[in-house]
Order: sequence, then C-alpha cells, then structure tokens
Amino acid sequence: MDIELPDMRGFEACQAIKQNPATYDTAVIFISGADGTFNKVKAFDVGAVDYVAKPFDPAELRARVRAALKTKALLDLLTEQAQIDGLTGLHNRRYFDERLEQELSAGQRYLRNVGLLMLDVDHFKSINDRHGHPKGDQVLCRIAQTLKEIGRDTDVACRYGGDEMAIILTETTATDTYQAGRRLLEEIRSCQSLAAFVEEKVTVSIGAACALPDDHVTSTELIQQADRALYSAKSAGRNRVATLDDASKVTAA
Repeated sequence: MDIELPDMRGFEACQAIKQNPATYDTAVIFISGADGTFNKVKAFDVGAVDYVAKPFDPAELRARVRAALKTKALLDLLTEQAQIDGLTGLHNRRYFDERLEQELSAGQRYLRNVGLLMLDVDHFKSINDRHGHPKGDQVLCRIAQTLKEIGRDTDVACRYGGDEMAIILTETTATDTYQAGRRLLEEIRSCQSLAAFVEEKVTVSIGAACALPDDHVTSTELIQQADRALYSAKSAGRNRVATLDDASKVTAA
C-alpha cells in the first residue's frame, strides 16, 4: 500500500483495515517515496508489518512479502491452536462464545436464522466411574468425531465444557435445527463401535433452539433457550432431542 492514495491516505486505509474484525489480521506493507523516519514510525503505529522505500529492488520486495506471509501463517496457526480443545479437537468454549456472537450479529444484519444444539452425554459420570476417565475421554473424542463427520461444512462444533458440546448452525430454520439434532442423536445411539468400546449403548440428550433475525436474541439468551430444551430432554428420560416448546411444557407442568 502506498501512503498517498486517491481517496484517503494509506495510513487511514490501514487503520480502517485493522479496525474491521474481518480484515484486522491482514498483513500490510507500505511502499512510499517518503523515506523519512516520521512516516516509517507512523506506518508501524497504524499496524503495518513492513515499510519499503522507493525506488526499491523487486527481488527485495518479493522477499519481504514472503517473510510477511510466513509470519502471518505462523500467527494463524497459533490463533487456531488457541481456539481448539486439546482433548476432542473441536473448537473450544472461547471460540464458541466469539463465533456465536458473530453469527447472531450477521444473522440480524443479513436476515439469517441461527440454530444452536446443546448436547450432553447421558450418564457420563457412570461411564467414567465404571470404565475410568481415559475411556470416558475416548467416548468424548468419538462423539466429537461424529459431530465433525455428519455436520455441514458451515456448522461449527465446539466443546462447551465437560461432556457438553454445542453446534452452531447457520442459515437454518427451527425445524431444520431440530432435524439436525435428530440425525446426530440417531448416529450416536446406533454407533456399534462406540457401544462395543464401553460395552454398553452410549446415548446423548440434545436441546435445540433457533434465533430469528427479528427476535434480536442475544447469545446469552439463545444459550439459555438451548439449555432449557436440553434440561427438558433429560427430564423426559434422556436419549432424545427437545425444543423450547418442550421446555415450556415441562415448566408449565
């Protein structure tokens, strides 16, 4: 990026890039005929990774671009590792919180629904007690793998905490969210290899909720809705999917 641009100075453009969550981690290299210290310091202050003075050697510029790309790749790798749960390989709770906020904000802006499934392994404590925590950990890993395999590319599977997992579904209706929970439920409870691993059938309870753009639901409210539905599924005997309507019936009773 040059310092002098048709509509604004390069410094202002760089600041705009760094203030936008979608582009803030873009590597910016300034190229300018102004070789003074002030401009160089200003460039780094607004977020540039390098400053090249004109006239420049094309080979040197290519080398600086390669260096910037390598640094960006390493930073991306570190960021990704910080967002991954070490046991299951799913996204972690921190990533879940941030991503759900982003999806709800985008949903309200572009009039898209956002679905949420909260999943809890039935009688997980007894699995740990009977077979030991290492096997319990493997049960979580195998369920996490199922979430990855049967979900859409746009679905975001996360470990919420303990034996609880969450799946964010974008551009989905309440019915589609429920049906996604049903598919997941059937896949896990019919998994013969998982049942053979702990010598008993492994099942889950799932709560389903969906945020509509006009509802202006916050991430906290959507989580609470899915949690209430999950509690309803467990209260009704586990091994099932429940919605907020089911939760309301339990509350009313």
